[in-house]
Amino acid sequence: MEYVQERIATLHEFGEGDGMSDALARDAAAAVGETAIVVPMTVREYESPAAERVLGELERLEPAPAAVFVPVRADDDEIGTFREWLGSFALPTRVLWCNAPGVDALLAEAGLAGDFGKGRDVWLALGPAADEGDSVVVHDADARSYEAEHVHRLLAPLTMDYEFSKGYYARVERNRLYGRLFRLFYEPLVRTLADTHDAPIVDYLGAFRYALAGEFAATDELARRLRPPRAWGLEVGTLGDAYEIAGFGGTAQVDLGRHEHDHRAVAGDAGLERMSREVAAALLRVLEEHGVDPDYETLPERYRAVGGELIEGYRADAAFNGLEYDPADERDQLARYAGSIAPPGSDARLPRWTEAPFAPSDVLAAARPWRDRRIGSRSQD
Repeated sequence: MEYVQERIATLHEFGEGDGMSDALARDAAAAVGETAIVVPMTVREYESPAAERVLGELERLEPAPAAVFVPVRADDDEIGTFREWLGSFALPTRVLWCNAPGVDALLAEAGLAGDFGKGRDVWLALGPAADEGDSVVVHDADARSYEAEHVHRLLAPLTMDYEFSKGYYARVERNRLYGRLFRLFYEPLVRTLADTHDAPIVDYLGAFRYALAGEFAATDELARRLRPPRAWGLEVGTLGDAYEIAGFGGTAQVDLGRHEHDHRAVAGDAGLERMSREVAAALLRVLEEHGVDPDYETLPERYRAVGGELIEGYRADAAFNGLEYDPADERDQLARYAGSIAPPGSDARLPRWTEAPFAPSDVLAAARPWRDRRIGSRSQD
């Protein structure tokens, strides 16, 4: 347990007393009724124990949220059963079929066709969600330890006039350290850049305890001004926008305890190695936009040196806590991730909703085509 404050307000879970003060707890609970929650899913989450828990916990919120938007990527023959399952929960659910033909057509007509992934899915929901609530909470659906109280914790800073709130948590389970992409890629890369670049944006990105967490809350105004990368760079891109809009003084991070997530392989199209490439592109683009000019020729090797020092720290920490630890495997991951460090290339981010070429209502119509014709099963959305 510690109580260190970073450059941004850091709200700890000390485990003492009764939690939030009565007044703050009431404010956070009341805010739920004016909040839209976004929970992106793919077929991977369909009827999974983690997603079942997340939705079951959201059912416990009182008052109920203004809406729960579930942007879903699924094939035509899968969306009906997906909707039926989501409709079985007692929630004000709005299912958005992110790869519906109408959505693809809408984006193509606006010149926004291109790659798809988590970032695009969340963006499609952010516009409608910001119209539905005074605040927006976004979180992943793969946390087996999720609790409804996490919504209250994320919203609490917004009731204290912060504009952006980021969740952080420990990734320790199965007697091992997880959170590998953050520990072995993001953290050593940001530290490496901080060694040679004295820039506020580097300080901001380095202040987050778990920058790659999928859980955050934002005011509706901030949510409308996010420009998400289309895939796995979503979390880092969000931090870059939050820096511009909220800055150090308008940002808080909140302790969400210990999370147990589904785990990914390192290699493969859905693995951490591919994710590292997209995280690197998003991170380096944010830095370049704010005046940081990395030396790409030397950066990978310097990153590996800093990462090696961190691995020694992780080894000692694991031993201190009686955890299993494989330094050789971690060094292998470090080498793999080093290959992701390169200039970010062309910018394919989606626009701010304040500048979008169509309205959130157009997305709702395109992403819920069953409103106009028979596709899949009946549902409350």
